[in-house]
Amino acid sequence: MKKTSVRTRVLTGTVAVAALAAGVGAVSASAETTETPAAPAAVKADTQNKDLAQTTGLTIDAATRAAQAALDAATKAGQHVSVAVVDRDGVTRVLLKGDGAGPQAPESAERKAFTAVSWNAPTSELAKRLAQAPNLKDIPGTLFLAGGAPVQAKGAPVAGIGVAGAPSGDLDEQFAQAGVAALAK
Repeated sequence: MKKTSVRTRVLTGTVAVAALAAGVGAVSASAETTETPAAPAAVKADTQNKDLAQTTGLTIDAATRAAQAALDAATKAGQHVSVAVVDRDGVTRVLLKGDGAGPQAPESAERKAFTAVSWNAPTSELAKRLAQAPNLKDIPGTLFLAGGAPVQAKGAPVAGIGVAGAPSGDLDEQFAQAGVAALAK
């Protein structure tokens, strides 16, 4: 009788369990019922519940308007950039890669936007902090170069706009600020 290795036995057992689970899932997925329960028309949240948190964020239309305003400002200045708008959690809501923008620009724009919203400050100011705390640059997803601007509501960050691709971070940040300004209109 040929001995099988522990690895082979574990793999065989895993495949058998997966096949059994898939078969059970297929049976239950194809099961028919005679009654279909009605879905609730609407679920109302208890806004007084202390376990619920409300957040403020940009709509997709507002994020798109801000990104387009930043891209338009760059285009008017003859610059080829990418623009990213992220929400409070740093999740990209809008990313525009302008005509002629370099391949590194989209990711750089996202990282600048993420950095600006994370610290609720323009990335040009944050870049200056690296002298006192150089390990800040090691935080994943951040980019401490000028070109990111926070979007605030009542002083709290709700989004970040990042621009990358112009020959200087100062220009990138100027275009990001044009995106922020478009939200005030």
